Amino acid sequence: MDGGTVERDKLGEYLAQTLDINRFRDYCPNGLQVEGKPVIGKLVTGVTASLALLEAAAAEGADAILVHHGYFWRGEDARVVATKYRRLKLLLSHDINLFAYHLPLDSHPEFGNNVQLARVLGLEPDGRFGENDIGWLGRGGDV
Repeated sequence: MDGGTVERDKLGEYLAQTLDINRFRDYCPNGLQVEGKPVIGKLVTGVTASLALLEAAAAEGADAILVHHGYFWRGEDARVVATKYRRLKLLLSHDINLFAYHLPLDSHPEFGNNVQLARVLGLEPDGRFGENDIGWLGRGGDV
């Protein structure tokens, strides 16, 4: 980081290493899915790279978006039409990077959505299950 900015490629390398993306055979590409500005000063996060999130990120002047559900899922229609066209056009016209991590975020023991949800519910993560340990077991809690 330099003065509140990070190079796109350094952020991608950091996320790839931190989330151990090569461990997963996923349904979509994990990492940089749409290339934008080479230097990132403002990063917006969200669950899904929906048009609403992209529009809000563009309005905030985001240089990058980091999501759990990105694009280019195995088996989906590859044509760039309709909603896919509008989403990609918005990203490209605003030079916004899109980073997406699916199974790596399901599985990660610190940053993962599953372990974070367990903690929000007052559960203590206490074991894992499923292919690539993407599921978390929790114990205790106030629910």
